[in-house]
Amino acid sequence: MIEPRQIRDIVRGVPVFPDEMPLFDPGAAPASPIALFIEWLERAVEDGIAAPHAVNLSTVDDDGAPDARVVILKDVVETGWQVASSNDSPKGRQLTAYPAAALTFFWPAAGRQVRVRGAVSTGSTQENDADFQRRHPVARALVLAGTQSSAVRDRDDIDTAVAEQLRRIEATDGLTSTTWTVFTIAPDAVEFWQADHERRHTRLLYTRSGEGWRREILWP
Repeated sequence: MIEPRQIRDIVRGVPVFPDEMPLFDPGAAPASPIALFIEWLERAVEDGIAAPHAVNLSTVDDDGAPDARVVILKDVVETGWQVASSNDSPKGRQLTAYPAAALTFFWPAAGRQVRVRGAVSTGSTQENDADFQRRHPVARALVLAGTQSSAVRDRDDIDTAVAEQLRRIEATDGLTSTTWTVFTIAPDAVEFWQADHERRHTRLLYTRSGEGWRREILWP
């Protein structure tokens, strides 16, 4: 059995950030956090950072306890950041019952993190159906076949149910889901964090102010 002190010794020597990281000048940042996020995301893609669209989605359950999982960013639009799920999944039920969420993007290869907090709204039937149709057929079949995170007896049950739904998808053009939902997080606050090897990290916080944004540099 590994003792706690051994764990501390193991992780203390692990490099946190690369030798070279992008420069970030908060004074040159655009007025909108969405514009800056798109700049950072494009740079992450250009630099070959793995899965830069993967994001930690944080919600709360009926007891007020936090819950989190990594999902894929669907889009960033004028009204906010978009993710999607079945509304009968754990995260879907939480977002519906308590429509507020936090998103955390972390790109260690660039020493960058982006945090988003805000209210949540749901997409229209047309938006939800369009996003569902863009999913891989197996991903659509999984949604149609069962409720995410529900217990199953074994893997064969999943494979059988998915195969049945794939046949339905092939036989029915434009087959949709009644539960698939696009969730938009309208930001009240967005923080951009750029790492520094000496821990003098650069943090720029955008806070909603009327129709615009207030920008503040935060202590590391």
